[in-house]
Amino acid sequence: MKKHRTASAGAARAVLLAAIAVGTVCLPACTPLRVVTHTVATDEARVPPGSYALDAHHWSITFDVDHLKYSRFTMRFDRAQGTLDWRPGGLDASTVDISIDASSVDTNVPLLDKLVKGPDMFDTANHPAIRFVSTRVIRTGNSEGRLEGDLTIRGITRPVTLDMKFNGYGVDPLTKEDKLGFSAQGHFGRSQFGLGTWYPAVGDDVRVRIEAEFARHADVEAR
Repeated sequence: MKKHRTASAGAARAVLLAAIAVGTVCLPACTPLRVVTHTVATDEARVPPGSYALDAHHWSITFDVDHLKYSRFTMRFDRAQGTLDWRPGGLDASTVDISIDASSVDTNVPLLDKLVKGPDMFDTANHPAIRFVSTRVIRTGNSEGRLEGDLTIRGITRPVTLDMKFNGYGVDPLTKEDKLGFSAQGHFGRSQFGLGTWYPAVGDDVRVRIEAEFARHADVEAR
């Protein structure tokens, strides 16, 4: 009888260990399944109205300029924050407000970073933020439009237009948050913002490229 109980206990432990092992394997396996089957919709009517915050981990903002006619030299920004006010009516009725930390500019050249942040260019000590506030969307397609707004650099504000695409809405399979995705691109003359230094070695036309995701957080809704 004692041997039988010992054998039963051993079998039970084996089953328990097997269950734990299966569960351990399943946990990482379940996440990729949710991710690979994830889809988004471009039907703007399905997007819950509300305030959305720029996802801190899923955005990219870059500027590029002509460099001595050899190439387009690209710089990126490492810190930004923003809000998207999504209203009934979709793109046409919604607004976005983005603030970029100008001192987070990254050219991949430390000496150049220092010069770009300095008084001859962004002058980040006196003008720490680059800001874009939208004013309206001119629809050009079902999920596309020209996003007009006011861009402020170095304390100077000028109107700019970005070609914008709404990539879609969905519930993030990992965070369970309502999520919106956008792509945008445009250009502006840097001399309009008092950034004429190094011309013509460095071109005047600045191209802007943006990829951004916005998430609706509970704390955002509470504000």
